[in-house]
Amino acid sequence: MSAEAEVRTKIGIRILPFLFLLYVVAFLDRINIGFAALTMNKELAISSQQFGLVVGMFFFGYFLLEIPSNLILHRIGARVWIARILVTWGFVAIATAFAQDVAQLYAARFLLGVAESGFFPGILFYLTYWFRQREQARAIALFMIAQPVTNILGAPVSGMILDRVHWLHLSSWRWLLILEGLPAIVFGIATYLLLPSRPEQATFLTPLERDGLASALAEERAQKTGGRHLSVLDTLSNGRVWHLAVIGFTQAIGAYTLIFWMPQVVKALSSVYSNTTVGMLVAIPHLVGLVAMIAVSRSSDRRLERRFHLAIPLAIAGAAFLSLRAVHSTTLSILLLSFVAFGVYGFFGPYFASASAFLSGASAAVGIAVITSVANLGGFVGPYMVGLLARTTEGMNVGLALAGVSLLASATLALLLPERTLVTA
Repeated sequence: MSAEAEVRTKIGIRILPFLFLLYVVAFLDRINIGFAALTMNKELAISSQQFGLVVGMFFFGYFLLEIPSNLILHRIGARVWIARILVTWGFVAIATAFAQDVAQLYAARFLLGVAESGFFPGILFYLTYWFRQREQARAIALFMIAQPVTNILGAPVSGMILDRVHWLHLSSWRWLLILEGLPAIVFGIATYLLLPSRPEQATFLTPLERDGLASALAEERAQKTGGRHLSVLDTLSNGRVWHLAVIGFTQAIGAYTLIFWMPQVVKALSSVYSNTTVGMLVAIPHLVGLVAMIAVSRSSDRRLERRFHLAIPLAIAGAAFLSLRAVHSTTLSILLLSFVAFGVYGFFGPYFASASAFLSGASAAVGIAVITSVANLGGFVGPYMVGLLARTTEGMNVGLALAGVSLLASATLALLLPERTLVTA
């Protein structure tokens, strides 16, 4: 094994599994409201439109503090700031379980977004400290497989909690939020104790390995910017940053529609399905998405190509969403939902590698935060749109179709990216 490959292996073993676990905890607290809705909506008399807004309030809170949070992380270090984020959102996630009406739920979800803001773009920025551009799609995908893994494992567990946990006269959906919020506090403490802020602090690398990695990354940063220092204002006015942000926004409308509404879509397929059965069925598309995320990112890195590795999965997902309203069997519905999952998950590795391909340092912190914050607004728009339309049209079908149109629009925008997205902007 070459010295370079040995360093990559050490980083892969020491950094990526820990970040993966952190994102499992984060994503679980973000999405478990979709399962809680199976019993929570009835208890709190929450309408479809109100539930869409409950989901969306998280992303509105998340949007507001993305950029300052990433700049703070760049200044004070990942270990302290990410640990703070985890502990804060853990307490807010648990407090959400005690909401007594929809207004309190709105406030709790908004505060959860504020508490978690900066975590995801912060981790993406943190990965640029450790991986060169030609390695980033795979590194990002190995971190982000936490999304489908969380759904694969979390969906059945959430379903079982809803069916079986009714301790201390508290509703099962409340226990769902409590039990799945506690790990954030535990892992926040672990982050402070275990996560090195930068390669210079990595005791698992030798001094020679640290110096070699720092030199290689510094050379790549200089190539990205052509020796120029990009200010915060330069980054905020960069056309490619906003192009990628809009691609992410239209993709997130479809992705979060899938994630938050799939339990209710599957539940509606048969009145005899228990919450546990729904959880098992929901896990199937996410398993397909896990495979897609790894396969598409590996192909993208190997070919050093991003544009078509974004557009093709998005087009597949959009077409599947549009076809969903024409089928009524469980088998075909799960098959189409699996195609949606293939597209929305396969998109992530090449997309976020594109976001860091032309930025470095503080400009990368700002650019990645802009891209992810605008993209996350799609997490507000998509679920709320489906909930709003469910009140006035044929159930969720029109909302799901519009999510499909949004994914096709995202695919079109991806095709308009430069042919080689790895070159300097």
